[in-house]
Amino acid sequence: MTRSERRTFTDEFKKQMVQLYENGKPRKDIIREYQLTPSAFDKWIKQSRSSGSFKEKDNRSPLEIEVAKLRKENKQLLMENDILKQAALIMGRK
Repeated sequence: MTRSERRTFTDEFKKQMVQLYENGKPRKDIIREYQLTPSAFDKWIKQSRSSGSFKEKDNRSPLEIEVAKLRKENKQLLMENDILKQAALIMGRK
């Protein structure tokens, strides 16, 4: 497998890898045997311990949640502002 190929893993597989680790199998053996990157494996362990979920949205910090909410709100307000500008141009022509 070349470095450019991106592999995806199911949540079940990730859970099994974390369980192997928690049951005492050495980290380096799991990484070598299943050809995982250390950073991905460490991330799975952290996610499993913090929320029990491997989905990014379930593992966001309160600050990240607030930033995402504010970005969504900002996008909505910008769109509304553009609509009002267009309406003002149309009304100004009449």
